[in-house]
Amino acid sequence: MSAMMVFTFIGADKPGLVEKLAQTVGSHGGNWLESRMSELAGQFAGIVSVAVSEAQLPTLRAALSELSGEEMTIVVATADHRGFGADFRNLKLSIVGNDRPGIVLEVSTALAARRINVSEMNTSITSAPMSGAPLFQAVVKIQVPKALDLAELIAQLDSIAGALTIEIDLEESLR
Repeated sequence: MSAMMVFTFIGADKPGLVEKLAQTVGSHGGNWLESRMSELAGQFAGIVSVAVSEAQLPTLRAALSELSGEEMTIVVATADHRGFGADFRNLKLSIVGNDRPGIVLEVSTALAARRINVSEMNTSITSAPMSGAPLFQAVVKIQVPKALDLAELIAQLDSIAGALTIEIDLEESLR
């Protein structure tokens, strides 16, 4: 029988970190399923989903824990398969505007108040085309309760966009 495991890691960015993790997973019969990894400010961080036999789960967990502290920090969790079902719809927010403190806070507060789950969020800072000023960009995949009044959500997002002088677009997600 196969078990699912999720682990996160962070360490100083240098060659060999991913190989060390993959070697540990592979040597315990694990199958690397899905991951998201990125270098930010000299640190390399990621989240990884692994399938492993239930018999190997404790030894893989222990092996990953042994790696933690050497060159990186690792946190291991058993995967939870509950997820969001048919009572939710997948939507996507696109956010663009001059960078300033509070954008993520304001949007995430509005979402949490409506019991909207953030399933994925990617943010970046680029240079605005004409001025070169810092430009905040985000793509946020959300799971919205079907019973939620979308018009009210859109009105709240428009209010946030106006107050912060940013653009927020809400659209159906293909996923």
